[in-house]
Amino acid sequence: MTEADRDQPTPPGDTGAEPTPPPPDAAAAAPTETAPHRQLVPAYRSHKAWALLLVVVVLSLGIDLISKSIAFARVADTPVLIDREAVVTLTSAGNSIQGLIPPHNPRTVIPSVLEFQLVLNQGAVFGLGAGKRWIFVVFTMIAVGLGLWAFAHWTDARDRLAHISIGLVLGGGLGNVYDRLVFACVRDFLHPLPGVVLPFGWTWPNDPSGQVWPWVSNIADLFLILGVIGLMVAMWRMPKPAAQP
Repeated sequence: MTEADRDQPTPPGDTGAEPTPPPPDAAAAAPTETAPHRQLVPAYRSHKAWALLLVVVVLSLGIDLISKSIAFARVADTPVLIDREAVVTLTSAGNSIQGLIPPHNPRTVIPSVLEFQLVLNQGAVFGLGAGKRWIFVVFTMIAVGLGLWAFAHWTDARDRLAHISIGLVLGGGLGNVYDRLVFACVRDFLHPLPGVVLPFGWTWPNDPSGQVWPWVSNIADLFLILGVIGLMVAMWRMPKPAAQP
């Protein structure tokens, strides 16, 4: 720097030093904090979860039993009363129990969508395993116990869908168990899609009618199916466990 340069006035704000770069953004430099996972609370610790389960079980069981009683009282021309001893006697002899229901015309609710028809079922859903009453009773009670265990230890206290679904499964299972113990068979009356046939002449095994849905069921079966579907959705929605670092 020359003598003339030193005599020049310094511009305001100019100290003559090199400019200092701005410090890095503190927020950008700070490590990103991940939101903590919601802590799961087992359902058995929640009074609300138990209350919801109990309400669903009682309602589904009550709706099933009341609907069966109304159907067997009103669908046929005369009320149909099921004699347990007659069912046991016919079953032991290897005879059909459908003769205990008088001939009647199905009651159409919605054409080609739903009709009411009285049927006695000795099997499970869709009539599978007919004649194995006590096996189904024991199996259902085991399933009820597993359902309660799954509710208490597998579900979160805030998982309402899982609790409602388990309640539907328990209520539907208990509804059919009640029928097996009291009547030695299950009372069915729901026939969906009556008269609707499969395409291309297809038929179900052991059913030459070719109907899309040849089975007659009840509200308990409907609750069981809805409960299983709900549980599948609940399992799909469950949060995945955090990966280990």
